[in-house]
Amino acid sequence: MFKHILLPTDGSKLADRAIVRGLGLAKSLGAKVTLLSVVPEFRMAVDESFAVPMSGELKRRYEKDAKTRAEVMLEKIMLRVTKAGLKGSTVVVASDLPFQQIIAVARNRKCDLVVMASHGRRGLTGLLLGSETVKVLTHSKVPVLVVR
Repeated sequence: MFKHILLPTDGSKLADRAIVRGLGLAKSLGAKVTLLSVVPEFRMAVDESFAVPMSGELKRRYEKDAKTRAEVMLEKIMLRVTKAGLKGSTVVVASDLPFQQIIAVARNRKCDLVVMASHGRRGLTGLLLGSETVKVLTHSKVPVLVVR
């Protein structure tokens, strides 16, 4: 059935529930997993009267620190992957559009299932806040299993 499962995470408790379910599914199917973390891109608010010297250095430091934190988080999860006897890999990318990166990684890594969490927001709250999960569901050609 499914041979390669993508498990995107932001490190939250809710995302961890999806990781647990995804690892259980992968173990039962003998599938390999790819863990993904999408970190926000560096943004700096400036106007004509204010410029930050060394903003390039600030950006490089931010991106390095953000990716390092994500890698450490994924390595902790990877310990659970290996303990479960599964094969896996990790991916960290920077983007302000996580849903696009989730879809791209699923496609590029040839994943045949994405397992991710959802807050289950409905109505106006869901519409206003948006949802990366809903965006992945809407745009992905790869099946998505949503964990609440």
